[in-house]
Parts: sequence; structure tokens; C-alpha cells
Amino acid sequence: QVQVVESGGGLVQFGGSLRLSCAASVRMFRAYTMGWYRQPPGKQRELVATITSGGTTNYADSVKGRFTISRDDTKNTVYVQMNSLKPEDTAVYYCNVRSGAPLNLNYWGQGTQVTVSA
Repeated sequence: QVQVVESGGGLVQFGGSLRLSCAASVRMFRAYTMGWYRQPPGKQRELVATITSGGTTNYADSVKGRFTISRDDTKNTVYVQMNSLKPEDTAVYYCNVRSGAPLNLNYWGQGTQVTVSA
């Protein structure tokens, strides 16, 4: 059974930084696209950033220049470094692990809370 476990959330002040980690117990981790998504209070889940198996990254406009996604395939782990945090970054952050066709696998973690105080 695949496990996806996020860590690193917490309470931080405006302008502060946090680094989230996500470890996934999948075989061939390096073959998966990894992503971070978030769900602010009362809103739908939204993309934060993704990184492909080849290292191509994609960011939501709201986090460009502040967040950096990276992966360590030797540790089956993906990270997101979050700098210059704002209150609007407050959300539950979820890790996503997915593969393309033909397997079309898609796994989610349980989420980790990030709260940014004004």
C-alpha cells in the first residue's frame, strides 16, 4: 500500500519561511510527477507547484518567485521551500504523486496545515 506523508507545516509570521517535505513509498519514485496543492479555508483545492520526473517545474502565479519545489529521488521525497509567506498562503497543503499513461496512478497525502499570521 502506498503511503504519502507530508511534514513541516506549522505557524509562521508574515514574511517568514517554511519547508514542507513529502515522502512517498512508491516504487520507481523517480518516474512520478510530484506536486504540492493547497486548500485555503472555505475554498477549493488549488495547484501550488509540480515537478516532473525530468525536473521540469510549474508554479501557480500566486507563488512564483517565493516558492521552490525540488525532489530527491534517492530519498523518495519532494520538498517545497516557501519564502516571504503571506496570510493568504494559509491552507492545508497536500502532496500529490502521479504517473502518466498507461498506469495513471494518483496518490494524495493527508495534508499538513500551514498558518501565516499577519
